[in-house]
Amino acid sequence: MNSLYIAARVRKVIEHLLHAQEDISVKKVAEMLGVSERTIHRDLKSVEQLIFDHNLELVKKAGVGLRIIGDERDKQQLESQLVSRITSEFTPEERQSLILSSLFETNEPIKLFALANELHVTIATISNDLDQLEEELATYHLELIRRRGYGVKIEGNETDKRSAISQLITKYVDPFEFVSLLKENIQKKSEHPLNAISNRLLGLVNPEKLSIIEKRVDEARDELPHDLADSAYIGLVVHLALAMERLRKGENITFDQAYLKQIEGTKEYEIAEKVIRDLEVSLNMTIPEDEIGYITMHLMGAKLRIDQHYLIEDSSIDIAYKAKQLINFISTELDTDVTENATLLKDLVAHLKPTIYRLKQGMTIKNPMIEEIKRNYDDLFQLIKEGVRETFPDMDFPDDEIGYLVLHFAAALLHDEKESDIQALVICSSGIGTAKILATKLMQNVSEIKYVENKSMFDLNKADTVAYDIIVSTVPLKGFDREYIVASPMLTQAEVQQVEKAIRQKKLVRNPRVAGKQKQEEVARTDFLSQLEATQINSKIIVELLKAFYVRQISGKQTMESILREICTESEESQVVINKENVFEKLLKREQISGLGIPNTSLALYHTRSNDVVKPSFTIYSLDHPLTVQGMDGDEVVMEKVLIMLAPEDTQAEVLEVLSFLSSLIIQSQESMKLFESGNEAQIRNFLSEQFHTFLHEKNLL
Repeated sequence: MNSLYIAARVRKVIEHLLHAQEDISVKKVAEMLGVSERTIHRDLKSVEQLIFDHNLELVKKAGVGLRIIGDERDKQQLESQLVSRITSEFTPEERQSLILSSLFETNEPIKLFALANELHVTIATISNDLDQLEEELATYHLELIRRRGYGVKIEGNETDKRSAISQLITKYVDPFEFVSLLKENIQKKSEHPLNAISNRLLGLVNPEKLSIIEKRVDEARDELPHDLADSAYIGLVVHLALAMERLRKGENITFDQAYLKQIEGTKEYEIAEKVIRDLEVSLNMTIPEDEIGYITMHLMGAKLRIDQHYLIEDSSIDIAYKAKQLINFISTELDTDVTENATLLKDLVAHLKPTIYRLKQGMTIKNPMIEEIKRNYDDLFQLIKEGVRETFPDMDFPDDEIGYLVLHFAAALLHDEKESDIQALVICSSGIGTAKILATKLMQNVSEIKYVENKSMFDLNKADTVAYDIIVSTVPLKGFDREYIVASPMLTQAEVQQVEKAIRQKKLVRNPRVAGKQKQEEVARTDFLSQLEATQINSKIIVELLKAFYVRQISGKQTMESILREICTESEESQVVINKENVFEKLLKREQISGLGIPNTSLALYHTRSNDVVKPSFTIYSLDHPLTVQGMDGDEVVMEKVLIMLAPEDTQAEVLEVLSFLSSLIIQSQESMKLFESGNEAQIRNFLSEQFHTFLHEKNLL
């Protein structure tokens, strides 16, 4: 088949087979393309003819599936030619994406015959495409204006337009392929050229500006007091590149000014402002202040761990309670008890905190593994989706977010410790969950692997790779000089065999990790001082909390206001706070935001951060006369014990981490809740001491 023209479906079949890690069934190919198995069988003859010209062979095994075999260079050459050839047709979905691209590129209406001419289809086909696009655009609150003699144009808010464009780009451009393009800074020289759709969509941003933007975002990443997930980092670069191109076209975005004032004092705002001002100089353009608000939201809402700035105000215990509800739901439905899995609870709280923040701010995150997650864990996906609807009835979790929750639960459900002596390093681009699931799969399926450490590809240059027996990556690592295995996060059987083969080869080498161990000892000596400092800081905080902890009785029939006022007066006398009125007002204000009663207990946790709090404290007050307060689930709670947690506004990250851990302990289990309900000071202090000891041990500070 030497023709320049290749049918779109034949191209799609070849692309799927080239990218498959193992044999793929005709049924699966048909499902992915939305056609019948008979149609795929008819297309296979064209596939065979085309790949034969590239010295490749299509192997068909009954009951197993299809696979293209041959030299890797021939496969790469075929893929390169597929994306560079003119196709006789696009799939309807591809064609509609190209129509959207054209419409977003201009402010002027486009005539239907111009679109039909460009895409080599009839006006009737374009009209039918527009009918479908009208529904899709409505989900972004955008309107498709269509009038005879006028043409077609997209109208709506610029914020909504950018949201639709971003989704369009991420649909066809693999964000981690984007990383390679950015890090190489040579888009035209990429060994794996993007297909025609991707190239067209990348035209919505200016490639020449990408390297400038990527460099500035990379610098900002180092300035943040927390880590950014790689996917958030890429998303921010794409957002900025898109924003700059839209501004050049005169499309300005508006940001809520009241909310802008609220976030102006944050570290993220300070960094976002610096990024924008630097880009103004580098790109020689004026950038409105509203853009700073959106960059701040990216920095605040897309983090790998708990957002420290909002840790106490938004309360980890609120999130922890919801996480416990979700865990209980899944445990009941699956008849598999994971309610006592402390790691799952901790991971879910850490993940849900920024997720809920993002959703409240109307932000979305792309999950590049979503289709594979749905295929491999369909039942679990549907179950968690149902559980999330029940646990968060007032929030709409998109499938991409559900996918990440599936990875956390799958990691917990698949966990199976085995005796072994191999240490593995897993490199992952996403930085959110995919490395965890791959690590769990490795430990479950490869009995020799005892220890797995996860690292982001951005941290690879800092990693001591010699210390590991085997390295597995979810993405190709360009310029990496050690042997490694590329595997999907779901770890197919073929990849398991590849890992086992590498381990067998490793075992033939005498003392494989001697050099690595020596190197680890050197690193340990180098890091000893910083570890000692971390131990000292954490230990000091914990000692202060335990020494200051007490349980006291509050006598008489009182209102919640009078109880809080009495507690604040006592806190001022004990020099925990310096202005009791200000702290009282903040505690009262926190109660008005949402319920603080812990469901199914007689406890309520009142907490705040304030400049008038001198040092962190945790105390419990037992009431003579119970009060009815609003619970975290909206129902009423009959409160007999008031738990008070206070922290300074400006404090060390370690303080917030310790208090976050403490808040999650309260609802860790039925036993822990009963213990806090008992009000037994000695037993509670002993429990906290034991748990803090575990906390320090898990952080390798003991």
